[in-house]
Amino acid sequence: MEAKLYNGLALAYIGDSVYELYIRKYLLSLGLTKVNELHKHAIKYTSGESQAKVIRYFKSKGILNDEEMEYYKRGRNSSVSKVRKNIQRIDYLEGTGFESLIGYLYLSSKTDRMYELMEYSIKIIEVGDDCHEEK
Repeated sequence: MEAKLYNGLALAYIGDSVYELYIRKYLLSLGLTKVNELHKHAIKYTSGESQAKVIRYFKSKGILNDEEMEYYKRGRNSSVSKVRKNIQRIDYLEGTGFESLIGYLYLSSKTDRMYELMEYSIKIIEVGDDCHEEK
């Protein structure tokens, strides 16, 4: 499948699923097994606010290349008519951009980079603003 053929929301649709599955697998690897506990922890990583925090960190540190920025922007700039009540519109759009980026990487078979960014996102969410790139 060619990622360039899809709009930002379609990329975010698949990116949301890929990222959610990655987080669920990560939580299981921590030994969590109770469904309610898993769900509570998953929200910490998959909420629009968390995804917005991650993408803002990526942008502030120059972690994304030009092509990745293009697909992030494709999702962020999507025409979204309704946003859930419990999230600010800008966080929702930034989160959509993050999901669009993940969807682009997945559909483009750039899985090494996709996994790198998803692993990095976990560190950013767990450690917070004190996270430093390990390169």
